[in-house]
Amino acid sequence: MNFTIIIGWVICIALVIFGILEGGEMGMFLDATSALITFGGTIGAMIATTTFSQLKKVGKLFKTCLFPPKYNPNQYIKELVEYAMIARSKGLLALEESANNAKDPFMKQALMLIVDANDPNKVREMLESAVDHTAERHNNNASFFGRGVALGPAFGMLGTLVGLVIMLNKMGEDPDGLGPAMAVAIITTFYGSLLANVVFSPLEESLKNAHAEEELCMNIIIEGVMAIAAGSNPRLIQEKLEFMLPRSGRGQPEKAK
Repeated sequence: MNFTIIIGWVICIALVIFGILEGGEMGMFLDATSALITFGGTIGAMIATTTFSQLKKVGKLFKTCLFPPKYNPNQYIKELVEYAMIARSKGLLALEESANNAKDPFMKQALMLIVDANDPNKVREMLESAVDHTAERHNNNASFFGRGVALGPAFGMLGTLVGLVIMLNKMGEDPDGLGPAMAVAIITTFYGSLLANVVFSPLEESLKNAHAEEELCMNIIIEGVMAIAAGSNPRLIQEKLEFMLPRSGRGQPEKAK
């Protein structure tokens, strides 16, 4: 589970509530009309700016934000080193069985491409194209929540303008109600900012972080598989792939012989 997003939400909401209670009451910040304009308008515009196929995946995307897939770059490096040792001692054809047992579909595809003795340049081009398509797909998914980041404050401001127009039209009838009416009008801006910065922005960044981890592992697979195809020394492959990781993220797997 993505505990950082949960912790962040708890901190944000707790501090907002604390700030409200320090100078007022919760009831002052609750207004059904403002909520309908801001939340309803934002969600409606998000739906209007997406495709139906993407809309059907929203639940899955939200689940991915809270329960992102786990990627361990060091484990991928360890597996690639093992494949390199097999290829070095028994030849590339011996990797076919290992490829069929690979859990990662991208790893399996990459290994099978070199086992079939395809041109290395074409193999690299195909694998890098797969990474690009994956990045494009993931960016489209994250952009759904990204639109909420922009639309939340926009509809908050729209609600404020609606409230101000109503307030000014009634100002002559009830001058004493100007202050409370102004407060209600501004609440929509508060809702919009809260929706954008506390809800949608963390969801968007969570998807981007998950993609960054997957993309790193895909690039590790590409470089490792191409090095195996070139007949590189397993230990050299390990060291080359570890350079792709931050120093603090490098594991200590057993050195290849």
